[in-house]
Amino acid sequence: MNAETIMFEPSDWVPNNQRLPVVVYRGLFADGEATDFKSRFAANGWTGIWTNGVFDYQHYHSGAHEVLGISVGTATLLIGGPGGQALKVAAGDCLVLPAGTGHQNLGCTSDFQVVGAYPKGQQADIQTSAASSEMLVKISSVPIPHSDPVQGLSGFLIEKWR
Repeated sequence: MNAETIMFEPSDWVPNNQRLPVVVYRGLFADGEATDFKSRFAANGWTGIWTNGVFDYQHYHSGAHEVLGISVGTATLLIGGPGGQALKVAAGDCLVLPAGTGHQNLGCTSDFQVVGAYPKGQQADIQTSAASSEMLVKISSVPIPHSDPVQGLSGFLIEKWR
């Protein structure tokens, strides 16, 4: 499995996460099998599963970590706020964004589709402005999930986030 981590400093008004890196998994599923993200996330205890795209404006979540499994198509996502990094993603790729991490769709194929989810008990909110000091405390106190959304109890995410 091809996996990497990327740390992001605060970028303009986006706080990012100062203790947890973004985790990027590449090519988890063969072409046409990426719909397996739903069952994989559910089996590993991630909830609030949805299917859609990624907003075309920069935003972050203060109350939840988020997993984005690319099920169909390709896109360029700006991760880490206005001064972040443009990542090209394709079907079978997966990103785990710690709370506070900015993300935005810069452009995608017409069939682009994402399966998203959150650790059990966490609720995503949509933030589009600078974090207050209370919100920064909230972001830093979002609990680390009990399982990796892709690999379960002993996955790469657990190893890198503990």
